[in-house]
Amino acid sequence: MRVVVTGATGYLGGRLCAALADAGHAVRALVRRSSDVSGLPRDVDLAYGDVTDADSLSAAFDACDVVFHAAAAVEPWLPDASVFIKVNVGGLENVVKAAKRTPSVKKIIYTSSFFAIGPTDGYVADETQMHQGKGYCTEYEKSKVLADRIALQAAADGVPITVVYPGVIYGPGKLTTGNLVSRILIERFNGRLPGYIGDGYDRESFCHVDDVVSGHIAAMEKGTVGQRYLLTGENMSFMQIFNMAANITNTKAPLFHVPLWLIEAYGWISVFVSHITGKLPLISYPTVRVLRHQWAYSCEKAKTELGYSPRNLTEGLSEMLLWLKEEKLIKF
Repeated sequence: MRVVVTGATGYLGGRLCAALADAGHAVRALVRRSSDVSGLPRDVDLAYGDVTDADSLSAAFDACDVVFHAAAAVEPWLPDASVFIKVNVGGLENVVKAAKRTPSVKKIIYTSSFFAIGPTDGYVADETQMHQGKGYCTEYEKSKVLADRIALQAAADGVPITVVYPGVIYGPGKLTTGNLVSRILIERFNGRLPGYIGDGYDRESFCHVDDVVSGHIAAMEKGTVGQRYLLTGENMSFMQIFNMAANITNTKAPLFHVPLWLIEAYGWISVFVSHITGKLPLISYPTVRVLRHQWAYSCEKAKTELGYSPRNLTEGLSEMLLWLKEEKLIKF
């Protein structure tokens, strides 16, 4: 099958391209002229363009059977917030329009986010939950909610689109914002984050990047058009993640908690510095807003209908920590 992947040089998109190529599919990667394509398999066909450029999408989609739309601006904060709407909302609109104009395209697999489902303070949600849309922790969250509505409306209008919602993705690979767990553990093991983040109230659904990739491919093969699938995993707090990492590496767990108000103050300072340096901060104040909520989900539907099988966190973190050590990013 001939497939095209947007966001092909990203953390998730790059591993998706490799897995599709390994499975024998003819893969075309939509990339910008400025993108680093060195991590893509050699047999991947490159199509130059951008999701914000509708004309480039039509050329990239030509003769392809399936579109994997994984491109997104994935940051809790950007100095220009309009980028989120332009890329995440406008990009999806362009993908849908281009796919409708391309007769060969039989299916779109759209990579949304757990943020589009909404917070789950005190309970575990599934795909039936719709974001209330009354408040957002980040502009990224807002853009994914708006894009989700576009995707669901497109499905209602007969567009062959299936939506998948990864949780907090972790694992080996590019150290982008999409690989936040690796970045935080690097800070932890290098002494720059000496305590727990907050009091442990936060609860996220962690999923290994390769399991999420498998879930995408299963959505292509088995997913029902118009359906939503959560590609999540175990629901835990970052305090539990730190404890598991300490246990796996036989190192000491943190001895104290860094209160969220202090981390938020640091986030405001980091944003101020970012305006001067142009370098995006690891932690910004919107990140703390996210940590004040819970984001716990069930992936039973994906397990039942797609055969999705997320590995447990002990196994996944062990693999990731070993990779970080081999890359000389941490010591233990």
